[in-house]
Amino acid sequence: MRLCRYDNDRLGVVRGNLVHDVTEAQTQIRAAAPYAMRGDAVIAALPAWRTRLEEMASKAPGKPVSQVKLLSPVARPSKLVAAPTNYNAHIEEMKARAATQNIMPSAAIGSAGLFLKANSSLIGPSEGVAIRFPDRRNEHEVELAIIFGKEGSDIPRDKALDYVAGYCIGLDMTARGKEDRSFRKSIDTYSVLGPWFVTADEIPDPDDVPLEISVNGVIKQKSNTKQLIYDCRKLIEWGSTFYTFFPGDVLYTGTPEGVSPVQPGDTMLARIDPIGEMTVPVRAHKIGG
Repeated sequence: MRLCRYDNDRLGVVRGNLVHDVTEAQTQIRAAAPYAMRGDAVIAALPAWRTRLEEMASKAPGKPVSQVKLLSPVARPSKLVAAPTNYNAHIEEMKARAATQNIMPSAAIGSAGLFLKANSSLIGPSEGVAIRFPDRRNEHEVELAIIFGKEGSDIPRDKALDYVAGYCIGLDMTARGKEDRSFRKSIDTYSVLGPWFVTADEIPDPDDVPLEISVNGVIKQKSNTKQLIYDCRKLIEWGSTFYTFFPGDVLYTGTPEGVSPVQPGDTMLARIDPIGEMTVPVRAHKIGG
């Protein structure tokens, strides 16, 4: 099943090129959720509501996806966690850049650890990435994003995927500079998630998934999660020794080589075949919005 949030916080089931409105289910789920719950109420409720969502979608007329504004499929994650330098080719790419730009190369994931991105940086593809510092190098990083479905801590590797509700395409945007990684990657609109949420049963092996991104029609990154240094199970196992994951939490799994700069007016097209594709415009930041 594929779920999207769109327009003014509506919930839809995506079938083919059509969105079927099931917002009433979202309203009921949120109304029954405790105010103090950690995580996203809709993601947490999916196991109990999936059949009803499918039935509601079958009765609702479809609206073309092209006619809606796609928001982040997850409304309220408790945190956005991301893996740096998790592809060897990307590590070599950044090492070569460091040598010519007199900057420190990034450490491999095992010593670099994971990092957090501000929830306020989270957007859907239709909202577009706003470049706040055009004088800096602002780059795209396409990634497979894991969405947790239930609370878990100290999760063993062989149980890791039991905690996954589904997957999205993620863009971990970054402004290059000497500040802390989380600081530069938490700029408003710098965490893109979409185009919709695909339930875990549609991707039986997240460690064999092709991903790519083009800018203005030119492919910049193209790889496969088979190339991850820490695969999805390892990331969940390792991350959960530091954090408790809650329903709706997002884990960006890392980006391959080919990161390149973008500027206002560019259009990014990210694709992960089992999920689909999303178009993300790049625009200039407007003060106050």
